[in-house]
Amino acid sequence: PDIVRRHYMPCYAGWVGPTVLLCIYGFSSMMRPIEPFMAEFFTGSYKNLTTEQVTKQVLPVWTYSSLILLIPVLLVTDLLRYKPVIILQGLTYVTTFLLILFGSGVGSAQLALFSYSIAMAADVAYISYIYSVVQPSYYQRVTSYVRGANLLGYAVGALLAQMLVSLGGVSLYCLAFITLISVSGALITSLFLPMPKSSLFFKGTHLAQERTSDEDADDSESQDFNIWVKSVRAAKHVERMFRRLILDCKECYSSVAVLFFCIWSATGTCGFYQIEGYVQLLWVYIQPHNFTAYNGGVAAISTLSGAAATVAVGHVSLEWSVWGELVLGVFTFLIAGAVFLMALTDNIWISYICYILCKTIYMQLITICTFQIAKTLSRTRYALVFGMNSFFGTVLQSVLTAIVINTKSLQLTIIEQFFIYASYFAAISLLFIVRGVYTVLHMKRSGAGNQAERATDLPEGSHL
Repeated sequence: PDIVRRHYMPCYAGWVGPTVLLCIYGFSSMMRPIEPFMAEFFTGSYKNLTTEQVTKQVLPVWTYSSLILLIPVLLVTDLLRYKPVIILQGLTYVTTFLLILFGSGVGSAQLALFSYSIAMAADVAYISYIYSVVQPSYYQRVTSYVRGANLLGYAVGALLAQMLVSLGGVSLYCLAFITLISVSGALITSLFLPMPKSSLFFKGTHLAQERTSDEDADDSESQDFNIWVKSVRAAKHVERMFRRLILDCKECYSSVAVLFFCIWSATGTCGFYQIEGYVQLLWVYIQPHNFTAYNGGVAAISTLSGAAATVAVGHVSLEWSVWGELVLGVFTFLIAGAVFLMALTDNIWISYICYILCKTIYMQLITICTFQIAKTLSRTRYALVFGMNSFFGTVLQSVLTAIVINTKSLQLTIIEQFFIYASYFAAISLLFIVRGVYTVLHMKRSGAGNQAERATDLPEGSHL
């Protein structure tokens, strides 16, 4: 019987069960066929909002809400041990698409985007959860599965949308309903995820809190005194938590090399999300109310090409500590060129191709930044640094949105906005090309100096 129990242990108790459930959740939550046609859905006959309302009143809600929510969600995620936050994410996805389907007017659209920003902020729980329930030996494997499920879900949703619209003549309302069913399936799946026993960043604090609360229950003669002691300890725990966050941030960002990769991670993500958020409005401007547009196909192709580029960069043999910043600068210049061309052209196909190029390069460069940052960090600091990078990127995106979108004195058209985004990427490119050239020359000079020192240290008899 013991042998049977050892060999037929249910996979739910190992790494397979949680990984399968999380992959199903990731696929279902990302399979959102309506997203490639969201601008058309808002500005078309379904919601009858104007392009100006969507640009200036609806979409900025997502950016500003993300800024407010990101840090609290990051801290609460670890303390609650991930699963409750994943359930919250599923619930807010369902709320978002219920509001999109059945709501009307600007207020309903803004509320939907606020709910969506909660779901996006909670994405850190989806990424971090799997590391708290599986052994470190499985990290590489489960990471590839979880990331793959995300990309596959988005690509399948986009392809399904394109096929239903182009071949089946399905309405966008039907796509929104399919999306609601898919995210509802994700919410149901999240309920079956096993609860982690500890967090990653504050590992051990839960056990410590349990021990102190047990001691308090035994030693305290008064319940009021017991509550007071617990509140004081909780306050001290929060103070220690923030002090540790500040010290860890200072230590993580003290390396100049890591700092520059973090800078690109924040600034590059900010610029790309700004393009991603407003590109559908650009396509509506180039080709107004074209219901047979190929937004879904473009979203699927760009996601799959980006995934292929991400895999490919993992097999590139290059001294990234020397050449990494220069590579970032050169390829960011290509993004800037693609965005400039998107702003200049009135051909929808050229705009589509430029967007695919932009997204493919971005996914490649963010992968380079991710593994360069991760190489220098301990595992417990991954969530902290990547969370802080996301926060700084969101702050920058909020500033960019406030200037470009919500400044009444400017009143920029969508074309002028994309010229600004292209200039933004050009500025980033210039910074990293200059920094990259400096790094390469400095490393080469250091290498030559070391070789010269070794040559002078050789015995006289060894010289030819």
